[in-house]
Amino acid sequence: MASSAQALSRLSAPRQGAARVQSRVASRLLTTSSRRAVATRPTTLTSRPANITQQFRRAYADSAAPEATVSPVKKPRRFRTLRWIFRLTYLSALGGVAYIGYGIYQDRHPPPQVEPDPSKKTLLILGSGWGSVSLLKKLDTENYNVVVISPRNYFLFTPLLPSCTTGTIEHRSIMEPIRTILRQKRGSVKYYEAEATSIDYERKLVRVRDESEVRGVAVETDVPYDMLVIGVGAENATFGIPGVREHSCFLKEIGDAQRIRKRIMDCVETAAFKDQPPEEIDRLLHMVVVGGGPTGVEFAGELQDFFEEDIRKLIPEISDRFRVTLIEALPNVLPMFSKQLIEYTESTFKEEKIDIKTKTMVKKVTDKTVEAEMAGPDGKKEKVVFPYGLLVWATGNAVRPLVKDLMSRIPAQKESRRGLAVNEYLVVQGTRDVWAVGDCAVAGYAPTAQVASQEGNFLARLFNNMAKTEALEEKIRELSSSLNIKPGNTAEVSREIEEYERQLRRIKDIKPFHYSHQGSLAYIGSEKAVADISWFNGNLASGGRLTFLFWRSAYLSMCFSTRNRLLVINDWLKSKLFGRDVSRE
Repeated sequence: MASSAQALSRLSAPRQGAARVQSRVASRLLTTSSRRAVATRPTTLTSRPANITQQFRRAYADSAAPEATVSPVKKPRRFRTLRWIFRLTYLSALGGVAYIGYGIYQDRHPPPQVEPDPSKKTLLILGSGWGSVSLLKKLDTENYNVVVISPRNYFLFTPLLPSCTTGTIEHRSIMEPIRTILRQKRGSVKYYEAEATSIDYERKLVRVRDESEVRGVAVETDVPYDMLVIGVGAENATFGIPGVREHSCFLKEIGDAQRIRKRIMDCVETAAFKDQPPEEIDRLLHMVVVGGGPTGVEFAGELQDFFEEDIRKLIPEISDRFRVTLIEALPNVLPMFSKQLIEYTESTFKEEKIDIKTKTMVKKVTDKTVEAEMAGPDGKKEKVVFPYGLLVWATGNAVRPLVKDLMSRIPAQKESRRGLAVNEYLVVQGTRDVWAVGDCAVAGYAPTAQVASQEGNFLARLFNNMAKTEALEEKIRELSSSLNIKPGNTAEVSREIEEYERQLRRIKDIKPFHYSHQGSLAYIGSEKAVADISWFNGNLASGGRLTFLFWRSAYLSMCFSTRNRLLVINDWLKSKLFGRDVSRE
C-alpha cells in the first residue's frame, strides 16, 4: 500500500508542478497587464470587476497591436440641404393634398340652410357676373330674404375666356353654377332663371320674363323687393358701324367663345379643301381682331400659339399662309399698361408675326372684308381694306335695354350716357334702396372685373353692417318701451340698454367706396405675359416667361372654387402634353 501511494504521488507531482507554474505565469501576466493599464488609463480602487476585465482586454489589445489605436474618422454629412428640401417638398405636397381634399369635402357637404323669414327684408339681386357673385360670396344671407334673378345660371371667369376659343381650356372649367354657389350659404337663397325687362323703383317691383327655349304656363311675372342691387353688366358696343353685329364675333360669353372656335376650324378646313385658290386661302387664314385691350391682345396671342403649336404640325401645307392682324383706334395697344410694357408687347407681337395696326378706325364691315381708315405718321388718313376669314370684335361696352329704360324714368339720370350714375355708396342717383355694381354702373372707374368685384365686396360689408345696426336699434327700442313699466326692472333694463348701445358704437361705420387698383395682367403669346402690379406707392412692371407663370398662378388663385382650379390645371396639362383639340364641335 505504501509503495503504491508513493508511486501515485510521484506520478501526480509533475502535474501539480506544471499547474503551479501555469498559475504563476498567469498571475504575472495579470500583474503586468494591470500595471500597464494603470500607467495608461488611471482607474480608481473602487472599480467594479467588469471594469477591470474591460481594462485588461483594452491593455492586451494595446500591447498586441499598438499601431491599431487610431480614432474613427467621422463621415461627412453629404446632401443635408437636399434632404431637407425633399422633406419640405414632401410635407408641402401632403399639406396641399389635405387642403384640396378638405375644400372638396366642404363643397360636397354644405351645411344645413336656414329657411327665409317673412319678417325680414327682401334683397333682390339682378345678374350673375363679377359684382353680383362677389356680393353673394361675402353677404350674410341669414339677415335678408335674398332672391337672385339672371338669364345665365352660372358665373363665368371671364379673364380665361380667350383661352377657350382655341381649346387651351374647356369652357366648363371656368363656369360655376349659381345654385352651387347659393347652396354654400347659411341662409337659403331663391334663384329664378329669367331676364329682367323693367324696373319700377317707386313701387319696388321688377318685371321678369322667362327667355329659355322651354317655357311653362307662367312666362312673365313681377317680383317685389325692399332692396335692389342691379348687376346686369353691359352688352357689346358696335358704335353704329354697319355690318359689325351681322358679320363679326364678339368675345363676352361662353357662346361667343364656342362660335369663334367653330369658325376657326371652319376657316382652316375650308382653306385645306382641294383646288382652293391661293387668294382664297389667304383670306380664309387671315384672322382680324378689333380692339387693343387685354381681351383682344390675349386672343391674338392664343390664336397665334394655336397655329404655331398645333395647326402647323397637322396641316403644314397651309400653315405658312396664316396671319393675325390687330386693329386699334388708339396710338398703341394696352393703354392701361406702362410704356415699357407696351413696347415689349409690340416687339413680341412683331417676333410672332402679329401685325398691329394702330390709329386705325373701322368704318364698315362686310362678310369678307373690313374697311378702315388709317392715320399715317404725317397725320394723313388713307383707306385700307382687310380681307378676313374670322373677325373678332373685342372693344367697347354699351348700355343694356333694361338700364336704358330705368335711366329714362329717373330724372336725375337724364344726363348720364354710359350707365347708371351712382354716389359714393353705389346708390343709384335719384332713387332709394337701389344700388348698382359692375359695368352697368358709372362710378368713375374703368369697367373691369376687378372694379366690379370690389364693388360687390363693398356692398356685402354695407348690407351686413346695416343688418347688425338695425337689429341692435330694434332691441334698444323694445327695451326702452318697456322701461319703468314693471316695478323693479329699471336697473336691469338700463344695463341691457347700455350694453346694446356700447355694441352699436363698436360697429364701425362703412366709409365710401374707394377702388384699390391691384394691377393689370395680359398674356401676349409664346408663353409670355406682361404685368403692371401696384407696389407700395408705385408700380412694378414685368414681362416675359416668369411673368407668364405669375399670370397663370394669379388667375388660378382668382378662380371661384377648388373645382375650377383643378379643372383649369388639368386643361393646361392636357393641352401641353397632347396638344389642343382641333375638333370642329
